[in-house]
Amino acid sequence: MKIAIVTDSTSYLPQEIVNKYNITVVPIEVVFDNKTYREDIDITTSQFYELLQDSPELPSTAQPSIGEMMNVYDKLAKEGYDTVISIHLASTISGFVNNLKSAAQLIDNINVIVYDSQITVRLMGYLAQEAAKMAHEGKDVDEIIGRLDTLRDSMGESFVVDDLKNLVKGGRLSNTSAVIGTVLNIKPLLEFDNDSHKIVAYDKVRSMKKAKLKAEDKLATAMENATHPLRLLVIDADDPSAGDSWAKDLQEKYPETTLDRSYFGPVIGVHLGKGALAIAWIRDFDKS
Repeated sequence: MKIAIVTDSTSYLPQEIVNKYNITVVPIEVVFDNKTYREDIDITTSQFYELLQDSPELPSTAQPSIGEMMNVYDKLAKEGYDTVISIHLASTISGFVNNLKSAAQLIDNINVIVYDSQITVRLMGYLAQEAAKMAHEGKDVDEIIGRLDTLRDSMGESFVVDDLKNLVKGGRLSNTSAVIGTVLNIKPLLEFDNDSHKIVAYDKVRSMKKAKLKAEDKLATAMENATHPLRLLVIDADDPSAGDSWAKDLQEKYPETTLDRSYFGPVIGVHLGKGALAIAWIRDFDKS
């Protein structure tokens, strides 16, 4: 069995990981004033946030067409793969996964398994990375999917955004009550709900400093309750100095824990806006 791994560009995987494990990354598009940009191909993250700041209208995003995905899978079949595990952003924030699941039933030259990561950003990238590593090691589909389920169940996160307007306009926030008081500089804390897997506001405080402390409280609880080593991740939306500073503080607090840095690229930045920060965690796939 020869297994290929496909994911989308919101995984924000480093290019060296993509190259090392031959992961196929399909770009999602951002649309500004009817002009389309493929994420990380036609537009960089910095360029996107500059356009976002100057744009009077909220940009939109466009998922890859089913025809494009069919071409991706067909190309992999011609390269000798008999199975694809296609790992994509949460079905609760995009219809992409469900559309792919329907289309996969029509493909007869390669077995396509569509996997809902129930998340996005580098956490999803970790799933694609681990799946690709296991495929290279000769693991079978059941082993890989079982491992992905275990990792997915271990994930947690806390997002802090400066302004909820993008999430509300885009319809990506389930409980919009947190919008009340934004004029008073209230910072909402967001997470993917464990049951619905939708983005929800779970708390709100009156400064970025307090919001970060609340997020750290959530992380501390996860660290205390974990029965396995966790891997930490700090993510920023075009504010690398703030992300680096937070990462430094967390590494000092948890010196034995692996901590990575990542970013919110254009597609996710459409919804979170500039200046968002997040901490996230997952079972450390290199240690357990």
